[in-house]
Amino acid sequence: MAVNAQDIKDFQWKNRLVLIIAEDKENQSFQKQLAELQKDQDGLKERKLIIYKILPGKFSKGLESETWENDSVLYQKYKTNASGFQVLLLGLDGGIKLDQSEIISLKKLFNTIDSMPMRQAEMRKTR
Repeated sequence: MAVNAQDIKDFQWKNRLVLIIAEDKENQSFQKQLAELQKDQDGLKERKLIIYKILPGKFSKGLESETWENDSVLYQKYKTNASGFQVLLLGLDGGIKLDQSEIISLKKLFNTIDSMPMRQAEMRKTR
């Protein structure tokens, strides 16, 4: 089963994605970002977030998963800055909504998502 960039397209209009990109698993920012996201699993789920950990030549889907798929397409496609660490937020439409080379706090991540029109509509529906 070939899992690659097509895998991300499968989530379009269903989930938002957070892509955590680093040169290696031991990158301190990479580890701190994962720890930050672990703090509010319910908030991630409520906002339909799926986490992708992306390294050169491989990726893993989910915060806890240590199952790595061999693939260099995601790294090549989304790694856009020279720093050794990058976080991207992809919206339901698949577009990049946030791109930064610092750790993103849950507050900033959730505020960014909660201000999006589609998220606003989701929140109105659940009231």
